[in-house]
Amino acid sequence: MSKAQLPAASLDELDLEILAALSIRADLTNKALAHQLGIAESTCAHRVRSLRDRGIIRDTRIRLDEAALGFPLQAIIKVRLANHTGEKVNALFDALAVMPRVLQVFHVAGVDDFLVHVAVQDAAALRDIVLEHITVHPVVRGTETQLVFELRDGSGLLAR
Repeated sequence: MSKAQLPAASLDELDLEILAALSIRADLTNKALAHQLGIAESTCAHRVRSLRDRGIIRDTRIRLDEAALGFPLQAIIKVRLANHTGEKVNALFDALAVMPRVLQVFHVAGVDDFLVHVAVQDAAALRDIVLEHITVHPVVRGTETQLVFELRDGSGLLAR
């Protein structure tokens, strides 16, 4: 079993408390996290390092305000494929993920094959993404674009 496939049962209550705290504020210093949880800084550092080593904490990212950076228009582009060979699906997945202005790409089951979440400056830029970066792939059968009016975070995996 790989590190990333360890069962959730290998997490104890302290691990879950650390994960819950970091899920809310990933920028907490080790000192602040240890203080918040009432544990020694060395214990906290060891636990966080172990969670990273086991692949439970995958990364730490900042969240940007897309509108403040000049990209106020968000959309979900549904992509349907004409051909579903593994090699072609993976090649398109890779191509979608590295496109400019792409926030997330989901490979999904159902009528659509991919959902591409983008942030762009205007409708023309959105059109260009669809026409110049997505529909040009021979494996793509069609697209449908939905505008995002508002986005809210969910409560997360460890909400109590």
